[in-house]
Amino acid sequence: MLQRLTNLDAFSDENAVLLTDENIRRYPFLYALEVGYMNLSEAEVEGLREYLMAGGFLVIDDFWGSYEWQVFEWNIKRVFPNLPIIDLDLEHPVFSTFYDIDEILQVPAYGRFWGGATWERDGYTPYVKGIEDEEGRLMVIINWNTDLGDAWEWAEQPDYPLQYSTFAFQMGVNMIIYAMSH
Repeated sequence: MLQRLTNLDAFSDENAVLLTDENIRRYPFLYALEVGYMNLSEAEVEGLREYLMAGGFLVIDDFWGSYEWQVFEWNIKRVFPNLPIIDLDLEHPVFSTFYDIDEILQVPAYGRFWGGATWERDGYTPYVKGIEDEEGRLMVIINWNTDLGDAWEWAEQPDYPLQYSTFAFQMGVNMIIYAMSH
């Protein structure tokens, strides 16, 4: 879909890669989801830190509520104990790299959109947060209490709401172009 929407020459299949893989730097963009239950090993912490400090970019998606946030935060703080997690406001360049995004939507998991506002666990409000290096380069973008990946997966289902798939694709394109240009 990325090729169809942007004409970028992108690899169209997923490719799982270990954070300890010596070839991880071949992939400038990583996508991780459901991180609310992860438990990084020391080797994975070090591999992720080296990857991101060498110019890599990590997108976090599809984790919900305060418990999953605490698990994720504990793990990511092991990677960067001295770098803060910041809220990204709509003035951040990632929201206008290709598409102009003027609202952060909560993208529900498939099937949860019929009842209006959605939530999982206690994750009522969607957030876009980030971690920047000491020079201000965004290395990690964190989509919390939302599920962009579900919108990417179900976008072509006739019953899936266009507002969610449009937002998710615009965010995805912006994140990829931002990562490749910074």
